[in-house]
Amino acid sequence: MKNDIFICHNCPMTRTMATIGTKWKPIIIYAIGLKTLRFGEIFVRMEIISKKVLTQQLKELVEDNIIIRQEYNEVPLRVEYTLTEKGIELLKILNQLSLWNQKYSDYKVTE
Repeated sequence: MKNDIFICHNCPMTRTMATIGTKWKPIIIYAIGLKTLRFGEIFVRMEIISKKVLTQQLKELVEDNIIIRQEYNEVPLRVEYTLTEKGIELLKILNQLSLWNQKYSDYKVTE
């Protein structure tokens, strides 16, 4: 059988998808990019994600060492998110996926 690959928990692709395979995580990483953003800035860029889901996804990305959460002891509390080195490497891959989509997609972005 062509491409007969046994998929299991030790498979690199399975582990990759477990890390970034949700609907929102790649978009969050892409939205943050090479900038440092506050929660509200990420929320505005995401448009249709709920605050609850964004909070959960950010927490998981921090746990997976994809982003850094920096909390400042101020009133009101200020929290900023930045990609780690691991996150920046992943962003490069996401950018390549985006270019691939632009090349092969019939969908055209209008401004």
